[in-house]
Amino acid sequence: MNRTVAPIQADLREPSTVRYPLPREFYQPTAKTVASRLLGHWLVRNRLGEETCGVIVETEAYLSDDPACHGASGVTDRNRSMFGGPGHAYVYFIYGAHFCVNAVCRPAGVGEAVLIRAIEPVAGENLMRVRRPVALRRELTSGPAKLCQAMNIDRQLDGVDLCDSESPLWIAANPDRQRFVRNQGPCIAGRRIGISRAAHLLLRFYLARSGFVSTRIPG
Repeated sequence: MNRTVAPIQADLREPSTVRYPLPREFYQPTAKTVASRLLGHWLVRNRLGEETCGVIVETEAYLSDDPACHGASGVTDRNRSMFGGPGHAYVYFIYGAHFCVNAVCRPAGVGEAVLIRAIEPVAGENLMRVRRPVALRRELTSGPAKLCQAMNIDRQLDGVDLCDSESPLWIAANPDRQRFVRNQGPCIAGRRIGISRAAHLLLRFYLARSGFVSTRIPG
């Protein structure tokens, strides 16, 4: 049974609130729409009773007709979870060294997803630092591979349900999202990073005043 309503303790800066998963219908629209709407919500990792959590501050959209999208050429063993339905994780391995995590969008059979590029640590930062020792705090999670290392996200989490608060990885609704986005914004749309195909498309979204954005290249 999908337990979508079980709360957990919220942001350490606001201990009196609770968090709930974003509903599955949140991920039904195109990845371009979902990518900007994810900014300000929480990415939550539960492992062996230990939680790490951060506010999403940078994303990239990959669309079904997008030559840079892993799903553009159809279903493979690597990208199968992209086609499995909205609100699931797509985790892939890149450059023989790093993992990246995406939120799958659109109905089952359509290969679209949002790459989560950066988060601002909220809970479990000491544990993140054990996994990823860095001198500068902003280097802890200011990139897709960095946040996966800090939060212990790997291919074992490929396909997990992001809409279930008992999942080892899920995305929680931030009831104070509007204020957070207003304080850390504006939201900037710019070119995606590290790709050669369709690099001109303005499908990367980030909060301009966040210190954890990987790179600032506006459109």
